[in-house]
Amino acid sequence: MGGASAGECVLQVTRTACPSMEKESFAKCDGKANCSETVPAATASQCAVKAKAGCSNKRLDVTKYKKVTAAYDGAAVEGGKDFCVGHPEFPHATKPDCK
Repeated sequence: MGGASAGECVLQVTRTACPSMEKESFAKCDGKANCSETVPAATASQCAVKAKAGCSNKRLDVTKYKKVTAAYDGAAVEGGKDFCVGHPEFPHATKPDCK
C-alpha cells in the first residue's frame, strides 16, 4: 500500500419501505429507516463509487426507495447529493405502493 491510508467514507442510508414492509426494509438499519455505514475508501471519488453501489436494491417489493449520501473525511461528497436518484432498481419510487 506504500503508506497510503484510507480516509473515512461514511454512507448515510435512508430507506422508504413499501406499505406494511417497514420491518423487513429497515432490518439492515437495526429497525430504523436510516443509519450510517463506514466503508473503506482511499479518496472522495472512491467514496462516491461506494455510495452509488449502496443504491443496489434486490428487494423491489420490500424497499420502495433508498437515499444514499456520502461524506469523506467529514466533507460531503459531490455536494451531499443523493446517489440513488434515477437508479433503475427503484421502479416504484414515485408510486403510492410497490406494484
